[in-house]
Amino acid sequence: MNVTDTKPRTGLISLGQLRSAVEEDQIRAVTPVVPDMHGFLKGKRVTADLFLNQLDQDEDTVGETCAYLLATDRRMTVSPAIKHGLMSWSRGFEDMSLKPDLDTIRLMPHTPGVALVHCDAVDTGGKLLDIAPRQMLRTQLSLLEAEGYEIRIGWESEFLLHHGQRPVTRHNADYALNLPPGLSDFFRSLEEALLNAETPPEAFKGESAPGQLEVTFPYGEAMRACDNYTVYRQTLQHIAEQRGMRVNFMAAPTDETGSGLHLHLSLWRDNEPVFATGRGDDLPQPMVYAIGGLLAGLPDLAPLWAPVPNSYKRFRSHSFAPQYMNWGYDHRGCAVRITGHGRGRHLELRVPGADANPYLVATAATASLVRGLGGKTLPPRACTGDAYHDYGCPRIHRDLVEGLRAFMSSDFSVAALGTGVLHHYGVATQHEIDVHRTRVTDVERERGDSRA
Repeated sequence: MNVTDTKPRTGLISLGQLRSAVEEDQIRAVTPVVPDMHGFLKGKRVTADLFLNQLDQDEDTVGETCAYLLATDRRMTVSPAIKHGLMSWSRGFEDMSLKPDLDTIRLMPHTPGVALVHCDAVDTGGKLLDIAPRQMLRTQLSLLEAEGYEIRIGWESEFLLHHGQRPVTRHNADYALNLPPGLSDFFRSLEEALLNAETPPEAFKGESAPGQLEVTFPYGEAMRACDNYTVYRQTLQHIAEQRGMRVNFMAAPTDETGSGLHLHLSLWRDNEPVFATGRGDDLPQPMVYAIGGLLAGLPDLAPLWAPVPNSYKRFRSHSFAPQYMNWGYDHRGCAVRITGHGRGRHLELRVPGADANPYLVATAATASLVRGLGGKTLPPRACTGDAYHDYGCPRIHRDLVEGLRAFMSSDFSVAALGTGVLHHYGVATQHEIDVHRTRVTDVERERGDSRA
């Protein structure tokens, strides 16, 4: 532990800088957080002295939280069928411990005097919980490393922004430069806050639906990229609420709108980009196997990247969201798109929606890459026409019921995740289906209204 570092700065700081800032009364509290099943940060604010004392006494964990944080839906409701280790009604949802990742201590611009640190969930025996999103990703990264590769990723995040009930843009503002003054000010504030949180964005732009915006992030190590995304989402919500705005991360927020969370990925070996070799359409073999693995593996892991019924309403014809598990060269209608040039050539995974958990998306993608590389899985032919008429390729699941059926019956899902993790996420997915089955929608009311 480095205790010789001097003054803290914005963004990421070392443990030594945290200690110095606490001694100088610059930091008074720490928020240890754990990403939940949906990728939202959960935790509690503790005094900085308590955090450091616990760290000094145990050298490993910093307090406890109720284990149900890894068992709830988005409304913090627990399914009666949940039963995994600490997380069950029969055991009363015991506490789990938090193991801080000391490389993630961060000063957030909107919480002055408070440091945030990402943590891993640990059971009563000191074992990392296998159902925790960070641990799920870590497991797959280790398997990929065993194949001799590292994955680097970057996110492309779409969302809707409203001021009250009014979208911040009234029409298609994709690539528009004449954005409303209030929106330009919002982007400036968000950019400054993200830079101060050391979560630098790469680009901002309007998108194709009223109120739809996009923020993209540069490439980086997978776990750090996912941690950064959770900081971005929390910061975005704060900046919006400051201005009386509302952020919507639904995959299909309206009948005509779809918002994605596109994953840009490439494989590296010995600090060199593997996908950069080859010329033109002569793809390097690892890239061929990577595409084959993604197309073969992702359908069986659908609840990890399309977790709720609304997720599947985004996959509409000619919507720029894919309908088939296909791939193509710079083809935005496909599930997997080859894009970039030279050393920057990479794959864009276009199936995840804005509602997805980044750790679980990266978990599903990495597991599929491991499958493709290990099994030398060959993809189908590249799509060269209308991707929405590519009937020779499997169709993306039409709803969450289909996705869950594939998830629970797949040998690949069991092998990749283990039976415990598979069952836990399967039960959570069934809970989402059951909740929606009991709700009467506006469409039902509209179509059920008797009109002679």
